[in-house]
Amino acid sequence: MIRVVVVDDEALVRSGFQLILNAADGIEVVATAEGAQAADVIRREQPDVVLLDIRMPDVDGLTVLRQIQDLPAPPQVAMLTTFDTDEYILTALRSGAGGFLLKDTEPEQLAQLVRTLAAGGVVMSPKASRALLRSHPGAGAPQDAEVARVGLLSEREREVLVLIAQGLSNADIGTRIHLSAGTVKDHVSSILTKLRVSSRVQAALLAERAGLLSENRDDTARDTG
Repeated sequence: MIRVVVVDDEALVRSGFQLILNAADGIEVVATAEGAQAADVIRREQPDVVLLDIRMPDVDGLTVLRQIQDLPAPPQVAMLTTFDTDEYILTALRSGAGGFLLKDTEPEQLAQLVRTLAAGGVVMSPKASRALLRSHPGAGAPQDAEVARVGLLSEREREVLVLIAQGLSNADIGTRIHLSAGTVKDHVSSILTKLRVSSRVQAALLAERAGLLSENRDDTARDTG
């Protein structure tokens, strides 16, 4: 059972997410909270996943995220936002969030996104992430030093990086490209080291900035065309 805490300042959002997720197999919303109570609720409930509103009037989501990261065993966190170009998202992703969800995510997709997050995958809408990078001049500069490090990856590592950016867990990546989970874990470790990033989300952002996801979409279109 995946234990979830939903943190949002709007009661309607909290109850809506709770209703949708509690109807899904293997997922239970064990608590909901506003920003001021969030850290205490999360410490008490010890959830696997936290869905965290990035903009709240009392205590903002970035503050709660920092409090969560200080826990001995922090849960996976996805930021909730209304805007796909929210200026705080990049800060949250670089601060340890495992991805972000738009609040208008289709209900049938929400449970699967929570499962992906719980399994260690990245939850980040490709359309939204492209809009986010375009909205921040310099954040997606194609020739900057960070993006250039993608060139250090082997062909297999680039393949694994694309799958990371698509939200797959190590087990799912192994199934997709016929590798053991241990081998995938080694590849992920090597990718993070070569890219000089500390999380799968940061690696996924670099993949988007380097155009790897666009290349993959183009290849898929040619294969199916």
